[in-house]
Amino acid sequence: MKRSIKPDDLKSQIKDKHLIDVRRKGDLDASGEALPGATWHDPEKIAEWAAYLPRDRHIVLYCARGGSVSNAVVDALHAQSLDACFIEGGIEGWKAAGGEVVKK
Repeated sequence: MKRSIKPDDLKSQIKDKHLIDVRRKGDLDASGEALPGATWHDPEKIAEWAAYLPRDRHIVLYCARGGSVSNAVVDALHAQSLDACFIEGGIEGWKAAGGEVVKK
C-alpha cells in the first residue's frame, strides 16, 4: 500500500477519497482551515475510531506538515488492513500546492 500522496496528484482524485484530519488538538485549534469534506479524528485515539472507517474507499489523511502524526496513523490503519495514505507536507503542503481549504 502506498504511504503518501503528492498534493498535486490528490487534486484530480479528491472526490473519490475519504478525507481525515488527524492534526493534534493544539494544531487543529490554532488553525482556522480544513480540507473540504474532511472530518477530524483524534490521532491519540485511533483505536476508538478506526473500526468505523469505510473499507471500500481510499482514505487520505493529513496532519499539519505530513510528519510523525500522519506516519503513525497510516501505520495503525495499515495494520487494520485499511487502504490509507497521507498528504505529503500535510495541510501546509496542500495549501502551498494551491489545494482548496475551507474555514472550519
